Amino acid sequence: MRLLEPLQLGRTELRNRIVFGPHETNLGRGRAFSDRHVAYYERRAVGGAGLIVTEEASVHNSDWPYERCPRATDSGPGWQAIAAACHPHGAAVVAALGHAGMQGSSAYSQRETWAPSHVADVVTRELPKAMEAEDIEAVLDGFEHAARLAVVSGVDGVEVNAGQHSLVRQFLSGLTNLREDVWGGGEDGTGRLRFATEVLARVRAAVGDGIVGLRLSCDELAPWAGLTPESSADIAAALGGSIDYLVVVRGSIYSADATRPDSHVDAGFNLGLVEQHRAAVPREVALVAQGSIVDWGQAEWAIDDGRCDAVEMTRAQLADPDLAAKLVSGHNDRVRPCIRCNQRCQVRDARNPIVSCVVNPTVGFETTEDEAPPVAAHRRRFVVIGAGPAGLEAARVLAEAGHSVSVNDQRSETGGIVRDWSHATGRAPLVAIVDWLEAECRRLGVEIHLGERLEADDIEPLRAGGAEIIWCPGGQRGRRTYEVAGGKSVENTVIDALDLLAALRAGDGPPAGPVVVWDPIGGPVGISVAETLAPLLPVTLLTPDVITGMQLSMSGDLAASSTRLLQAGVTVVKHSVLRAVRAGEVEIEDRITNGRSTLAAATLVDAGHRHPTATPVGDAAAGDAVAPRTLHEAILEGRRVAIAASEAADRARAVDA
Repeated sequence: MRLLEPLQLGRTELRNRIVFGPHETNLGRGRAFSDRHVAYYERRAVGGAGLIVTEEASVHNSDWPYERCPRATDSGPGWQAIAAACHPHGAAVVAALGHAGMQGSSAYSQRETWAPSHVADVVTRELPKAMEAEDIEAVLDGFEHAARLAVVSGVDGVEVNAGQHSLVRQFLSGLTNLREDVWGGGEDGTGRLRFATEVLARVRAAVGDGIVGLRLSCDELAPWAGLTPESSADIAAALGGSIDYLVVVRGSIYSADATRPDSHVDAGFNLGLVEQHRAAVPREVALVAQGSIVDWGQAEWAIDDGRCDAVEMTRAQLADPDLAAKLVSGHNDRVRPCIRCNQRCQVRDARNPIVSCVVNPTVGFETTEDEAPPVAAHRRRFVVIGAGPAGLEAARVLAEAGHSVSVNDQRSETGGIVRDWSHATGRAPLVAIVDWLEAECRRLGVEIHLGERLEADDIEPLRAGGAEIIWCPGGQRGRRTYEVAGGKSVENTVIDALDLLAALRAGDGPPAGPVVVWDPIGGPVGISVAETLAPLLPVTLLTPDVITGMQLSMSGDLAASSTRLLQAGVTVVKHSVLRAVRAGEVEIEDRITNGRSTLAAATLVDAGHRHPTATPVGDAAAGDAVAPRTLHEAILEGRRVAIAASEAADRARAVDA
């Protein structure tokens, strides 16, 4: 497998071609790397990563893009600790360096942002300061000093960011560099290349024969003035002599979500763009592919096909830190899948959430969450009620600890509502995690009984027989906040969103006629249902918010989802509340004017909150049986209750003894 073959970068030989790329973590202490960073990166080194690129550090005090963003001048001890932790496990470490420029923030520094020109940021609408000669020199010095500090601290080199959130890219692009001096002038735009050229020259001088990488936006998706595949190939050729590897990315000020999109965009979307740059750089410069490559088979194909020399598989190594180690040992089928949801790994957010992973919630919490359950001193029998993600994870962890475990579910298949939810447009990858959980449970000897409904009266006999009960039966339709008037015939036109997806998956669907999707949450369910139905029927999405899908801002899908709704022809009615459902129509109330009106509706799809199926009757409960939330909470709580139950059983046995 070429993915596992060594790769030479300058003086450093990588043990394989799997890269763990730079990304925000919010693990910092102040603006310095912390012990949590060290544990986070060391875990990927233990798991077999060939190259680890640390979170980007700002090279100058004018840059403070998010609260816990590392600052290079504060990063020496952290880089030293990370290198010391990762090197013994065989991983090379590179420090990412950058400056966010106009895409930064003034919220923390309380000073102006810097940019090549007076071009307002698309997101914040803030107008930056056009950098003066002394500002440019200060940032260039910052890159040089940061690079020297990094290698003195023991890392193997540095990576310069000219991709998303990057001042270097802003100097390269006609979208953001309108200067007419030596830093932007020239009829052919050669002046725009000067800043990047100078940055790399100073960085190369600072690191000597250490690794120098460049992350370059090779398509800003704004061809009227931005970087295009053709122009970026010329840039890559001009800069190729100063670097050891080039990471090909895409996206810019108008397309921040395009750099790392969710599952609505195909995996490996940049592979064609990478191929376009193969001939642009010297052969000794390694090309690194980026772009939602989370499957090892696609990564192997990309290298075998000559598209690239290495593959950045960052989210894949969040989902499974042992990705490389499992490939080396031949356990390819046991790699925990990344479902590309972005719900816990995208943390450039004013709430400062800690980086984590929906399918592997120990990520980011390496210093506080036990990844492997302690082996039980005393084997007990556990019965898990419910084979959704919470129940399967609980069963898997209990079986790993050495207990005898069975799972019961009234459905004919495992996975709970996830299998139905994965039928929605753009959500197909979700099913991979419940498939993996089921396979792991069966491998560990868990007995899975499907099509068997256990009621509360069935619990006591099990408990009397020595079994401990883990309660994970999921959720159900929640309480309505609107009136349904007109008897059973109207009642039948009101469908729970997940019941609708189950029907669509089974080949059924709503009757002909207009559909209103009521979305009081503003999360992914309502929008996904509207997208799924739009090719079939006229759809109106009704939301009480002033922006559709407000919760999607946390996964980076807010702008993209609005575009998809518009393209699908979905009618959106904002800041309005559903008040009543009647035959052929729904009555709504405008939250601003209090005025009431009606919308034609043959069917009302309720995408509101769900409630637990029943009061927990087991010894512990997890997931939607406690409070219906997201897949993340289901897996996290399934894991936690399993570990707690196993440890409690050991303590009880010790007391009895």
